[in-house]
Amino acid sequence: MNEDADVIIQVEGRVGRLTLNRPQALHALTTHMCREMIAALTAWRDDAGVELVLLDHSGDRGFCAGGDIRTLAESARGDGVANHEFFFTEYRLDTLLFHYPKPVVAIMDGTVMGGGVGISRPCRFRVGTERTVFAMPETGIGLFPDVGGSWYLSRMPDHIGTWLALTGARLKAADCELVGVITDYVEAADLPEMKSWIVKDPAAIETLLTEFEAEAGRPPLSQHQDEIARLFAGQSVEAIAEALDHAGTDWAREQRKILATKSPLSSKVALRQMQLGATMGAFDAVMAMEYRIAHRLAVSHDFLEGVRAVILDKDNAPKWRPASLEAVSEAAVDAIFAALPSDQAWTPLP
Repeated sequence: MNEDADVIIQVEGRVGRLTLNRPQALHALTTHMCREMIAALTAWRDDAGVELVLLDHSGDRGFCAGGDIRTLAESARGDGVANHEFFFTEYRLDTLLFHYPKPVVAIMDGTVMGGGVGISRPCRFRVGTERTVFAMPETGIGLFPDVGGSWYLSRMPDHIGTWLALTGARLKAADCELVGVITDYVEAADLPEMKSWIVKDPAAIETLLTEFEAEAGRPPLSQHQDEIARLFAGQSVEAIAEALDHAGTDWAREQRKILATKSPLSSKVALRQMQLGATMGAFDAVMAMEYRIAHRLAVSHDFLEGVRAVILDKDNAPKWRPASLEAVSEAAVDAIFAALPSDQAWTPLP
């Protein structure tokens, strides 16, 4: 075990443990981290001595804020090769977890965004706390809600996934429980004891989670669930924007303001994702589709401009191109989803 590694990998008793260890970067994922986790999970999959995998993070600043955006943007300004390599590897990790034959427990304490969603959402047990904050805010930096968002968000009830994809709204634990993002709620102060018991007796995981279960409270999202179901049912982003314009409620006006700040191209891509993902029957096919999108959007003008405006200069005034929803043609969206040459297409682990 290397305590200075970006991912601490160890076996404790009959538990394989992956601990994200980049607290200074909110545990943002790198290609190397994804490869390390793939190697460990692959080894443990056929190891009879490992019954369960525990996925957590060091420190108390959050679970995982996503991918290393600054590094991705640097690659996008160049040849984009490292950028493509990251998404290819990350999606293989997400897919490996989706199909993993042994129970995986993700401790989603704190920030869970982007890549953090990709590695936690496939896990059989997903534990939230009072510090959990879930979001897929990618359309605000010219990207799209990937890492399986086309699968998970599109299957949420009442168009909640579409609302999350288009606005980047943040959910706390009670809302996460409502929509299935977390399976269990535990107070953060109880996590060390709970994890020690999991290591002692991994076969008792369901009993342990029940014993440590706390009450997350009433989900605030439930107050707007009917409104979301009605206003985010449109077949185009323009239709959704128009519905928000005419809704006549403070909440709808706020959502409309938020929607107006997002990349028009990314917004249309995100809605197309939700529509296609809802009809697709295989997770691997969804990931192949998302890689085609990432291959293009992650080297696009809007991605670089979004990173500049939100992360680097922090002026929050991106100059999107095209600048309006109406200026984004169906042909432009079609091109983002188009097939890649066979030597560039994504494939799952053999």
